Amino acid sequence: MMAYRDIQVDPPRNGVQLIRLNRPEAHNALRTALLGELAEALAAAATVDEQVRVVLLSGSEKVFAAGADIKEMAALDAVGLWKDRRPQHWKAIRGFPKPLIAAVNGYCLGGGLELAMHADCIIAGEDARFGQPEINLGIIPGAGGTQRLVRAVGKSLAMKLILSGEFIGAREALAAGLVAEVTQPELTLKRATALAETMAEKSPIALRLAKEAILASFETPLSQGLELERKAFLFLAASADRREGIEAFLEKRPPKFTGQ
Repeated sequence: MMAYRDIQVDPPRNGVQLIRLNRPEAHNALRTALLGELAEALAAAATVDEQVRVVLLSGSEKVFAAGADIKEMAALDAVGLWKDRRPQHWKAIRGFPKPLIAAVNGYCLGGGLELAMHADCIIAGEDARFGQPEINLGIIPGAGGTQRLVRAVGKSLAMKLILSGEFIGAREALAAGLVAEVTQPELTLKRATALAETMAEKSPIALRLAKEAILASFETPLSQGLELERKAFLFLAASADRREGIEAFLEKRPPKFTGQ
């Protein structure tokens, strides 16, 4: 395992790798170095470590991430921001092909919410608070917030959050479709881990193709999305995992998927 400063990467367990944001002194503010480490860790999980089938991303018990590192941002003018490597790091995080689950307790704000929305689903503690407060600084979300939030919760609520800077709680986020489940705060990571382990038991090929097809639904017309889904379905017909899945079902036993 590589050594990181701003994140903590645990060895894979039951097919799941836990990555924790680890800047407690700054409420896990997302400085460029942290995003670079996260992008690097996800790249390794995607292409190097075949033991990793699902990645679980978490913060601390009191904060997932309070936003971008404002002190770092304040030191950059327009040219500095244009040269900044943050967009490349966000692109790498966005392109992670395996399932990515976010376990969120406490504040999940600004860039923190944008990061959580890069996950495929969010498990939130009852104490979680979500918001895009960039407007209070005279700026707007810059890592996808204006685009991802409206797709997650709809125009009206996205407008309310982004234009007012107000927060919503976990239950409202659940009702709006921003999060998948709400748990007691002390159980958030446990529940997210259990869900990740359930996913990790499935065929790695099917997981990746399912994620790709679902994400394509946000960017393509229905006809193209259906075509992509069909091609993925046909591709899986050639996999050993499909044969194993069907045989296990007929033999009434748990399948053992290998990713072949």
